[in-house]
Amino acid sequence: MNAVIFDMDGLMFDTEKIFIQAWDFVGEKLGVGKAGFMALKTLGVNLKTAEKMWLDEFDNKIDINKLRDYTIEFFEAYSLNNKLPVKKGLYNLLNYLQKMNYKLAVASSSPQKLVLDNLNSTDTKKYFSAIICGDMVEKSKPEPDIYLEACNALGENPSNCYALEDSKNGLFSAYNAGCKAIMIPDLWQPDNETLQIITAKLNDLDEVINFLKVGENLE
Repeated sequence: MNAVIFDMDGLMFDTEKIFIQAWDFVGEKLGVGKAGFMALKTLGVNLKTAEKMWLDEFDNKIDINKLRDYTIEFFEAYSLNNKLPVKKGLYNLLNYLQKMNYKLAVASSSPQKLVLDNLNSTDTKKYFSAIICGDMVEKSKPEPDIYLEACNALGENPSNCYALEDSKNGLFSAYNAGCKAIMIPDLWQPDNETLQIITAKLNDLDEVINFLKVGENLE
C-alpha cells in the first residue's frame, strides 16, 4: 500500500456538527425552520447534489442563491470567532504517514475554496501532494470519480490506496473506485451494507497508525 486519501468534513475536521448549526441558521433565514437535519441527509455529497436535495426536501420552495449566501454568511461569522476543530489524531497520523513516505491526497466533496481555506488555516495543506474537491469532478460521491481523480493525481492504482472516510457516500465512492475503504465514524454509524465493503472500522485517526503498522509488519 503506497498512498492514503483523506476525506475532509467529519474526518479531518469536526465540521459536520458545524453544518448542523449552519443549516439551522439557513433554514430559519429561508423561512422553512431549523434545517440542520439536512447536514445528515447530505453527508459526503458535493454542493450541487446537496442543493438538489434541498430543493427536493422543500418542494422547490427555496431560493438556491439565498441558500448559498446564508451558508457563506454563517461560516464567515463562525471563522471570525472560532478555530476550525481538528479531529483527534490528525496531526499524529499525518506526521507518521509523511515519515513512512506514503503519498497523501485529499478527496473532499466540499468546494475547492473551502477545502483550501480549511487546510491552510490548520497548516495541513503541506502534507498533501494532491487535493481533489467536489467542484472539480462531474459526479458526486458515491460515484467513484473523485477517488479515481485522486489516485490518478498520485500516480497510483486504486488498489494500492487506503481511503479514510466517515460517510456512507464517501465509503462507497472509495470502494467503487477500487480503494481500500477505512471508516472512522463521525455522525453516522455504518449499516450492514456498508460493513460489507469496508476494510476496517476504527474509532479515531490515531488508530489508523496502529492499523497501518500491523499491515506493514505483515509485508
